[in-house]
Amino acid sequence: MSSLDSLISNTIRSDVRAIKGYHVADASGFVKLDAMENPYHLPEHLLQELGQRLAAVTLNRYPVASYATLKQRVCQQLGVPAGYDVILGNGSDELISILDMACAHQDRRAVVLAPTPSFVMYQRSAQFAGMDYVGVALKADLSLDLPAMLAAIAEHKPALVYLSYPNNPTGNLFAESDIVAIIEALGETGIAVVDEAYEPFAQQSFMGRLPEFANLVVMRTVSKLGLAGIRLGYMSAAPQLLAQFDKVRPPYNINVLTQAAAEFALEHVDVLNEQARALRAARSELAQALAALPGVTVFPSAANFLLIRVPDADDAYAKLLADKVLIKNVSKMHSVLANCLRITVSTPEENSVFLAAITASLAA
Repeated sequence: MSSLDSLISNTIRSDVRAIKGYHVADASGFVKLDAMENPYHLPEHLLQELGQRLAAVTLNRYPVASYATLKQRVCQQLGVPAGYDVILGNGSDELISILDMACAHQDRRAVVLAPTPSFVMYQRSAQFAGMDYVGVALKADLSLDLPAMLAAIAEHKPALVYLSYPNNPTGNLFAESDIVAIIEALGETGIAVVDEAYEPFAQQSFMGRLPEFANLVVMRTVSKLGLAGIRLGYMSAAPQLLAQFDKVRPPYNINVLTQAAAEFALEHVDVLNEQARALRAARSELAQALAALPGVTVFPSAANFLLIRVPDADDAYAKLLADKVLIKNVSKMHSVLANCLRITVSTPEENSVFLAAITASLAA
C-alpha cells in the first residue's frame, strides 16, 4: 500500500471510500434531455439588461449575509404565506444538507425516511450527515404505499421524511391525502419535507398550507423554472423552526452573481412562467406521441419530464446515445423502474429529434 493509500485509509470514512462519486454525463454535442432543464433562454433584450445588472455587481465584497431583498422577492413572487420567511441555499442540495445536519443527533443515530425510488440526494446527504436512511418502496403503479410509510414511521421514528412532489424520477404527484396523513403521523417527533422542485409544472403546492402544520417544510428550487445555472433553492417553514435551520446555513452561501441574477429574473417571472406553460403543453403532446409507439408505456407526469417503459431500456438508451440524444436510463435504480427511461420535455425541435430517434431505436 502506498503512503497516499494509507493516508486515505486512515483519514477518510470507510463508507465514503466505498461509494462512487455523483456522476454527471458529458453532454457535449448531444441533444440534452437528461437533467430536467428549461431549454429556453431569456429574450435577448432581457439578457442585455441582465448583463448590465451583473456588470454592476461588487465582486470584491462579501454578499449581504441576510439576502433581505432577494428573500423578500422570493416570498412576494413565489407564493410564500404572509408572515413566513425563507432560507436560501446553493440549490436544493445544500438545503437538504442543512436539514440533515440540523437533525443529525450526536447522542443517537437519527433517521431519514423517504419513498424509493426518489431523489438520490436524500439518501446520500443522510449518509454524509451520519444519519440512517430508510427507503420505503413505491407500489407497482408508482404511488405511495401509505400503510408501509406509516408503519416505517412508527418503527423508525424518523427525524425527517422527504416527499418529492411531484416525484423524481417517476414524475407523478403523490395523493395529497397521503402526504397529509404522513405529516400528521409524524406529529411532534418528525419533520415532513415536501420537495416541490417541479412546482411550475405541477401547479399544485403545499406552500399555502404551511400555517396548518408546525412540522412541515416546503422546499423548492428555481432550477426547473429556467435558472439551473445560478443554483438557487429556497425553503420555508414555521418561523421558529426555520430559525433553527438557519443556524446551520453557511454564511455568505449565496454568491453576489446568483443574488443579482435571481433578483432580476424575479422581476420578469412572467417570462419564466410563460416558458413553463409552453413546456406543460409540450409535455402533453410528447406523451401522446410516445404512447402511440408500439411497446411504450407512458406514466402520468406533473413534472417537466416523462417516465416511459420500453421493451429493452439498455438497448434503446444505447441507440439514442449513438444518435447523440442524451436521456436518463433509470432502469437499474429500482425494480419498479425496470426498463424505464426518463426524458426531459424540451423545445418542439428537440422533442422531434428525440421522437425520431426513439422510434428508430424501437423499430431496429
